[in-house]
Amino acid sequence: MSHTVVTTTTTTTTSTSDGGFCNIGYARSLQGLLKIGQVVTLLIAFLCVHCESRWTDFSALRYFEVVTVWFLIVFLFFFLMYLMRLQSKIPCINWTLTEFLHYAVGGILVFIASIVAAVKSYGIPGLVAGSVS
Repeated sequence: MSHTVVTTTTTTTTSTSDGGFCNIGYARSLQGLLKIGQVVTLLIAFLCVHCESRWTDFSALRYFEVVTVWFLIVFLFFFLMYLMRLQSKIPCINWTLTEFLHYAVGGILVFIASIVAAVKSYGIPGLVAGSVS
């Protein structure tokens, strides 16, 4: 009695790349839209304070400008990093933890700067609008 054994091997490959340099889908996702909204809000707050000509306390309002611009630049950095898929090319950095620390420190600094700007605004509409946004 003879037996014949047939072995079948199936190989499946999956590709995580969409074939492009930029991940345009990220800009349309909820996370991407939230980052764009945060950038726009910080830009409006910065411009409200920067374009107001009737400043009363220069050091407090300069602190507000520095904090909002710093937070804005880092938001743009993270957005461009995810848009160009750089987080997958640099796996030695825990990007989730890095972004969380950025949000924690930046949120506290913007909150403090907003309180200081609101206190030092003395009812000037542009400064009040910048500190509230």
